[in-house]
Amino acid sequence: MKKILDAENLQSNLLEWKEQLFVYKFALEEINTKLNILNEEYQHIHHHNPIEHMKSRIKSPASIVKKLERKGLEVTIENALEHIQDIAGVRITCSFLSDIYTMFDAISRQDDIEVIRVKDYIRQPKLNGYKSLHLIVKVPVFLSNQVKKVKVEIQIRTIAMDFWASLEHKIYYKFDKEIPQELQLELKQAAEAAHDLDEKMKKIRDEVDLYKNNINEKQV
Repeated sequence: MKKILDAENLQSNLLEWKEQLFVYKFALEEINTKLNILNEEYQHIHHHNPIEHMKSRIKSPASIVKKLERKGLEVTIENALEHIQDIAGVRITCSFLSDIYTMFDAISRQDDIEVIRVKDYIRQPKLNGYKSLHLIVKVPVFLSNQVKKVKVEIQIRTIAMDFWASLEHKIYYKFDKEIPQELQLELKQAAEAAHDLDEKMKKIRDEVDLYKNNINEKQV
């Protein structure tokens, strides 16, 4: 029989749920290790760090309960594990647009990572202007008596996208409801300005690379 949990009950039963929470913690550690290795490899081989910084988190029990309720699902541990895709999450912030897809390709080539869903909000932004690349992956966690494949959400975005998303979230939080239409329009325009900045910085980097290549060819 499934055990129904409200937020308070879930908090009081964390000992019972500890194994599941630990598994997500281990999955984040696996992902973070892989990403750090990839970043260092690119630094040594290509003299460029595609990752500016990373942030990971595990959803709190209260947040999981709220998300199940928003989905109209019965609040059970089983439903949380099956239907909440982002209990464990990693956000990767990159310098350039091209770095986002470099990291996506590198993650996809990992033999023990299974990419089960991709949402590209960069090529197809949300109506409010939000841009980011979202992946749901399964990561193997090797326990003493079994191997568990654990779902982790990975968000990959540029510094400009991350700056916009952070401020947009704070603005919506202040209003605690849908914001006025004129502010929505300004936010969308700000998202377009952030995209223009990303494109401009990519163009400058390409020009720098071309300049350095020309100098190297002359020296040879």
